[in-house]
Amino acid sequence: MRLSADLLAFQARIGHEFRRPELLLRAVTHASIGSATRPDNQRLEFLGDRVLGLTMAEALLAADKAATEGQLAPRFNALVRKETCAEVAREVALGDVLKLGRSEMLSGGRRKEALLGDAMEAVIAAVHLDAGFEAARALVLRLWGARIGTVEADARDPKTALQEWAQARGMPPPAYAETGRKGPDHQPVFTVLVSLASGEAAEAAAGSKRAAEQAAARALLERMEAGDG
Repeated sequence: MRLSADLLAFQARIGHEFRRPELLLRAVTHASIGSATRPDNQRLEFLGDRVLGLTMAEALLAADKAATEGQLAPRFNALVRKETCAEVAREVALGDVLKLGRSEMLSGGRRKEALLGDAMEAVIAAVHLDAGFEAARALVLRLWGARIGTVEADARDPKTALQEWAQARGMPPPAYAETGRKGPDHQPVFTVLVSLASGEAAEAAAGSKRAAEQAAARALLERMEAGDG
């Protein structure tokens, strides 16, 4: 089969020329448009998640030979989480080539974090099936690039860190409340307030409720740690 111009351009952006182009087409086909004759990317996503995980685990071990398991685990989670996969997908404009059903397209599917993250994992799997693990590993290391060296700054989950800060001071876990939502259904913006039993609070907004919670927790934690200092 021959790839369309947009998929040929995407192929160039990720630096891998498919010998079996049908694998790339499958990787960018969402379940909303899949059929018996047009397989979607869900099974590839399953495989790609494992290929990404092994690659990241090896890369982290090589990058810091003195790191303990306790240090490596949060770094690993930061690199393989869906949000990071979606960030990488945006950098290579994966959303532009996704094959979506009409309803998914109208609801802003090309920008949805979970959908982009899943498709990125599917592309990794497609490269693995097309040219083997080393090719997929090279793709991941190329696309994730500098993130591996700078992951320490992103490794600490703000919600977990804030909860640990509160518990260390005998407080109950922080409370989160959605205080606002605006924008169209396909591109909502959530506002979340996080508060401590002692009365301190912080508010943040983001494109998903989880991201807003993380941003609010980060803001409050930074303020409380500055006060400790």
